Amino acid sequence: METILTAHADPDQPRATFRAIEAVLAEAPGHILFTVLAHHPAARQSERCYTNRPDAYPIGGRKPVTDSAWMQRVIHGGKPYIGRTREDIAAHFFDHALIASLGCESILNMPARWRGQTLGTLNLCHRAGHYTEADLPRLRLIAQLAVPALLMVGAVGA
Repeated sequence: METILTAHADPDQPRATFRAIEAVLAEAPGHILFTVLAHHPAARQSERCYTNRPDAYPIGGRKPVTDSAWMQRVIHGGKPYIGRTREDIAAHFFDHALIASLGCESILNMPARWRGQTLGTLNLCHRAGHYTEADLPRLRLIAQLAVPALLMVGAVGA
């Protein structure tokens, strides 16, 4: 966590904070794909503001915010989502084939919340069955450390 706190002082924001978060999460719980999405409720979109795989998931990519069960849970409800299999991913994500092509068959989406609203999500993908509920307390704390960076990219509440 000290790595993230140190990154907060770096003038290269929000990139320094997102890079530090990626490094900390690479250690535990681990990931093959890591992205950060900022939530823009007025536009009903989420925007990719960080990625470790810009070839497959470039910064600036946007996804619509819909009324799907996943959106109700994560974006509107502020609760994390764990998908343990390729089928779980396919049930909720239109880009499931691209996710699978990167060797990812499980997903953990952790919302970052501020003032009762979701600012964005930390999104980790790995091999099948990789993530469990035991990962959630640490991820929740790390997501909160992303709040200043998400506010900088213009997420809700800025």
